[in-house]
Amino acid sequence: MDERPGPVPGRGAAHNPKNRFYTRSFEADPEAVDPEEPLPRTEFIRDASRSIIARNDSPDIGFEASVNPYRGCEHGCSYCYSRPFHEYLGFSAGLDFETKILVKEDAPELLRKELSSPRWLPKTLALSGVTDAYQPVERRLGLTRRILEVLAEFRNPVWIVTKNHLVTRDTDLLTSLAAHRAAAVTVSITTLDTVLARTMEPRTSTPKRRMEAIARLAGAGIPVGVNVAPVIPGLTDHEMPAILKAAAGAGATFAGHAMIRLPYAVKDLFETWLSQHVPERKDKVLHRIREVRGGALNDPKFGSRMSGHGAYADQVHSLFRLGCRKARLSQEPPELSAAGFRPPPGPQLTLFD
Repeated sequence: MDERPGPVPGRGAAHNPKNRFYTRSFEADPEAVDPEEPLPRTEFIRDASRSIIARNDSPDIGFEASVNPYRGCEHGCSYCYSRPFHEYLGFSAGLDFETKILVKEDAPELLRKELSSPRWLPKTLALSGVTDAYQPVERRLGLTRRILEVLAEFRNPVWIVTKNHLVTRDTDLLTSLAAHRAAAVTVSITTLDTVLARTMEPRTSTPKRRMEAIARLAGAGIPVGVNVAPVIPGLTDHEMPAILKAAAGAGATFAGHAMIRLPYAVKDLFETWLSQHVPERKDKVLHRIREVRGGALNDPKFGSRMSGHGAYADQVHSLFRLGCRKARLSQEPPELSAAGFRPPPGPQLTLFD
């Protein structure tokens, strides 16, 4: 008897796997579950963090500092490598990750304070480094926009990575920053298949809307690129040339890519998703992932965790390079500048001060 949980409409995860840091967990009594009960609703929880800039020293990541206004992500991407971060908060990497969202309400004020410090050395801030700053609740809360207002005031460079068309709402602020070479946007696109995207990335913008976002940002003079990520061997890897061509046609000028990685509980969550939505491809996909991950479904080692290794990984990277050449996309992102950074004015001095 197959006891795998059934899919949850509008969610990428089908259940809550146990938190790896806890020996106890809650499991609902299957006899007490009401089939008419509403879907898991998203709960927003105040995050009382007292700092907002996170530092990073990973050689695999192209930024030193990032700002994350939210923890957890309602986009619900079934493969998301960020899911295990929720376990540090006492939650599950499954449904909890996409239904229990921590909101850093004080993020703009905290950012202003940190940028005003004489210890701050102006540098590019990634927005976000973990979860998407333009997830659905941003439309209502506007935290990311308020963060951008602070960055625009200071002219501190920012690099945005998102899967949501909502980024175009902030075109005015990004244009202002781009005038000082202090803004760039990367739009992540996994697939052009709308049906596949809707089940795999249930609450993100559709591939068409993401292309429209690229076009609008490019039309406003904002450097914009595409990130073909994650590349899922045996499922989406063949789409890479088409994604690059379409993004270039929309106005993208640079591109990147990253191989899927499935740390901790994400392995089981993604296997369950494959079983539910593309069972005929499941074995092929898992075999290909193991082929680029040294026989496992995840490789945490620096230098290979983002790219994989082996003959099949080399084929994927060659396909990317060829696709970039044909689409005339740079494989190097633009270099942002902090030369325009301006600290806030201090109190006005008088003759007697």
